[in-house]
Amino acid sequence: MTDVVPKVETVKLTIDGIEVEAPKGALVIRAAEQMGISIPRFCDHPLLAPAGACRQCLVDIEGQRKPVASCTQPVAEGMVVRTQMTSDVAKKAQEGIMEFLLINHPLDCPVCDKGGECPLQNQAMSNGQAESRFVEHKREYPKPLPISTQVLLDRERCVLCQRCTRFSDEIAGDKFIDLMERSSNEQIGVFRGDPDSPGDDAPFNSYFSGNTIQICPVGALTSSQYRFRARPFDLVSTPNACEHCAAGCDQRADHRRGKVMRRLAGDDPAVNEEWNCDKGRFAFQYVNANDRLTTPLVRDAKTGELRTASWPEALSVAAAGLRAAKDKGGVGVLAGGRLTVEDAYAYSKFARVALGTNDIDFRARPLSAEETEFLGFHVVGRAEVTYADIESAPAVVFVGLEPEEECPIIFLRARKTYLKRGLPSFAVAPFVSRGFEKLGATVLLTAPGAEAEVLGASEQLHEALSAEGAILFVGERLANVEGGLSAAARLAESTGARLAWVPRRAGDRGAVEAGALPTLLPGGRPVFDPAARAELAQAWNLDAGVLPSASGRDTDAIVAAAREGRLGALVVGGVDPSDLSDPLAAEEALDKVGFVVSLELRAGAVTKRADVVFPVAAAVEKSGSYINWEGRVRPFGTVLKTQAMSDARVLDTLGRELGVDLGVSDVAAVRTQLAGLASLPMPGVTEVGTGGTVRGAAPAVAPGAVPQPASGQAILASWHHLIDNGSLQDGDGHLAGTARPAVVRISKSTAGDLGVVDGDAVTVGTERGAITLPALVTDMVDGVVWIPTNSPGSTLRRTLGVTEGALVEISTGGTAK
Repeated sequence: MTDVVPKVETVKLTIDGIEVEAPKGALVIRAAEQMGISIPRFCDHPLLAPAGACRQCLVDIEGQRKPVASCTQPVAEGMVVRTQMTSDVAKKAQEGIMEFLLINHPLDCPVCDKGGECPLQNQAMSNGQAESRFVEHKREYPKPLPISTQVLLDRERCVLCQRCTRFSDEIAGDKFIDLMERSSNEQIGVFRGDPDSPGDDAPFNSYFSGNTIQICPVGALTSSQYRFRARPFDLVSTPNACEHCAAGCDQRADHRRGKVMRRLAGDDPAVNEEWNCDKGRFAFQYVNANDRLTTPLVRDAKTGELRTASWPEALSVAAAGLRAAKDKGGVGVLAGGRLTVEDAYAYSKFARVALGTNDIDFRARPLSAEETEFLGFHVVGRAEVTYADIESAPAVVFVGLEPEEECPIIFLRARKTYLKRGLPSFAVAPFVSRGFEKLGATVLLTAPGAEAEVLGASEQLHEALSAEGAILFVGERLANVEGGLSAAARLAESTGARLAWVPRRAGDRGAVEAGALPTLLPGGRPVFDPAARAELAQAWNLDAGVLPSASGRDTDAIVAAAREGRLGALVVGGVDPSDLSDPLAAEEALDKVGFVVSLELRAGAVTKRADVVFPVAAAVEKSGSYINWEGRVRPFGTVLKTQAMSDARVLDTLGRELGVDLGVSDVAAVRTQLAGLASLPMPGVTEVGTGGTVRGAAPAVAPGAVPQPASGQAILASWHHLIDNGSLQDGDGHLAGTARPAVVRISKSTAGDLGVVDGDAVTVGTERGAITLPALVTDMVDGVVWIPTNSPGSTLRRTLGVTEGALVEISTGGTAK
């Protein structure tokens, strides 16, 4: 049975003498656009509510005594519209508005960042008068006004279109900029939260502020990072995909003389629409970092120090070390989550074919065996939820995921739906975060570790998810909760809800599909299944017995084995030990393992301990693709042409040194292989190949016990701030300036027991170390303390040596950082 497409009610009207049909309720300006008639405008934006603020889009409508703003006028049956193309009235009205807009607008186009791509420039030429009649002194303001460290405001350029204020209110939900004053003094300024304190100009705190720069139709809002650095006509623009989180945003990279000057959000209605977060927009300076690796390094046998080496020498040393390590406990591969699908596939094939091991894992973070099973059963090969599904869902539930911090475009799409039709959203979390507040979410206050119990017992969640089309979002942090992913899977199955796993890094979902896991081969084929191995061996032109059959070790087990001397070598693909469950243990493992090969962008903790270091290309220096949380492929091309090689090409060359031909030297070759693998039978059906197998067993882990804090103790809760100490955010102080401050969140009861108020220093500690931050009293679960995972002053895993859900000591005193 086919779905019946609902009939759209339409009306007939005439525009410039041509009869057209348009959806009832559509705006006149949209109907004209569909005919190819461009009506000038500044305030109009298809993703913002109509405002009629600039009046530039005036048209002549029969029966109206004066011109009407086409951006606010709905079409009507029999309406007769004449635009500037056929009406002198409309033309004169538009010229008059343009003259008013230019009265106080400065003549600084040659030095304005918007010059060359400015709608005001273009429309002044096409729809304005040839000469100005204004001879008085133009209005002036001190400039620029720093709204934040990232966004600067030149008020004299503003045409009061209100795009920025509407975006902040309707899209981001952050009231950081607003209209001030009245009459001729009306201007855009920093929002004052307290109207009785006009001098209290607090900088905004929004993760989406860069969008206001992009949609500003003049040069009023500019970027601190880009200001006066280039002209639009000097730039080369290349489509790109964001490398930071799993949202999969479409972007455009503008570059000049071998450097990226700026990044802009791309227009992709199916994914990020026309928005992106500030991290994706501004965090690209790491490519130019001073510690960027450009040549191979080899550890000198005599001095014990790393020295520059040629590629042939480095490849020869690495191959010899790995060959010897295969007979001394084997080699573990830590691939990391920054990889493209093509690079992750290369690591997967390199581990199996060149090293003969399934000891490979991309998860550079806390994990669990339960999560490994969950990924194999509920994630790989599946694409059940899309952004569009959020807009049609009757309800959404978030567990182990704070969308504004960990996947901002999910947050924007959910907020859009909440404002449009009141989307009910629910969250299982220790407190109502700022993001959940802006979604109007019902938060089931839950201590870390108790999520599985809540998922199994909450009638409210069961009822919400029982509605057809409801979505259950689970974040990677739920892997830390014993039984959490199992409970989520059971809840989705019992209610019929769609289940979506949302990792934090751009390369994570692609790594799952590419087989960068100890239990899964590319395409989600289980390593323990003979038929799956035989089919893959045939696709790779190998003997069936070549591929290892035993499930490998995950990241934690690989680190433990290396630390205990049970592993001969490690291949590390851009993994920062600070991201792992226990950074100090990881660094100890790197110290004790016999041989370390590192593929990385910049010098770091692994570089100091590596025997061979291969420099690799950054995302803008190679082509490839990511797979976002939806399962949608996000391909991109090379932005900057450099000599840097992708991880896949380095591994292909290293494989040749080891006597195997991986055939992954370029993106086209890898994609050909991936296309061939996709044609093979996929797991998840009752029969695969000749052996007949099923997808690995669904995880069925019982909820774990929640620790009970004693006096002076609390259960630790944490997640990453979007803007934090991440290495891909280095090099841009403007972006770092708008990071949310690190604080210790405690409940009123806990604060009372400690005798502290907001701003007092509170120390969170373990036997290893302590973190002292200002307190922020929050409506949250008693006996729980929250601090950010990796923000300035709060490097949780390295300092405390524990992860979310552990018991920690809390006390007063110390110096808050």
